[in-house]
Amino acid sequence: MNLIFDVGNTSTKIAVFDRKKKVLSLRTKLYHWDKLQAICAPYEQSIDRAIVSSVRDIPDFIVDLATLGIPYVHVLSYKSELPFKIEYETPETLGPDRIAAVAGAFYLFPGKKILIIDAGSAVTYEYLSGRTYKGGNISPGLSMRFRALHRFTGKLPLASTTHTITSPGKSTFQAITAGVIKGLIYEINEYIRTFEKSHSDFKVILTGGDSGYLKDKIGYHVTYLPDIVLDGLNYILDYNAK
Repeated sequence: MNLIFDVGNTSTKIAVFDRKKKVLSLRTKLYHWDKLQAICAPYEQSIDRAIVSSVRDIPDFIVDLATLGIPYVHVLSYKSELPFKIEYETPETLGPDRIAAVAGAFYLFPGKKILIIDAGSAVTYEYLSGRTYKGGNISPGLSMRFRALHRFTGKLPLASTTHTITSPGKSTFQAITAGVIKGLIYEINEYIRTFEKSHSDFKVILTGGDSGYLKDKIGYHVTYLPDIVLDGLNYILDYNAK
């Protein structure tokens, strides 16, 4: 079995795969050694490989848990063996979560032209063409946009996706809510429209923490795969452990 750690900016995902089948998947913001031990205890004797992906410093206890009796542990980086070519000019700055999302798309849809939209703390747009990762773009995510308007202005309140969207806004809260949410939706729609103009027989994948909220608001057909990063990490682990 494979043990997967995906340490993000705001939360950590933990998964266990039995070959290609995911048997455990959970997300947590507050984690500690005892909790992780309890989560993994039912599979402890069967786990023989682990992978850790982190967009920030890897917590020591995650590494300790992963290496406890597990023969093979892989920490994902740009130096990891990958089945596709990376055309990124600064691969050392390429986030492991982005690598994993591309790997998941490559594994699930081999040979396809794919736009991967990961809507989390940041929104990333990754371009995969067959066996080549062409690069991608990064913009602020929903919560970051809300916080930026509140923090860098004198009087604008902190809005969120919990407020009703009314456009045009009839109050400052409504104006911020509609502006942020519709602004991101327009952005995503335009990325897809532009991608569609240049490619045929392509797929658009939507993932990330805000993908469930956004998926029915986008004006194009997208394939909703909230766990594609986990799928990609499992694939990379198998690819490097063989």
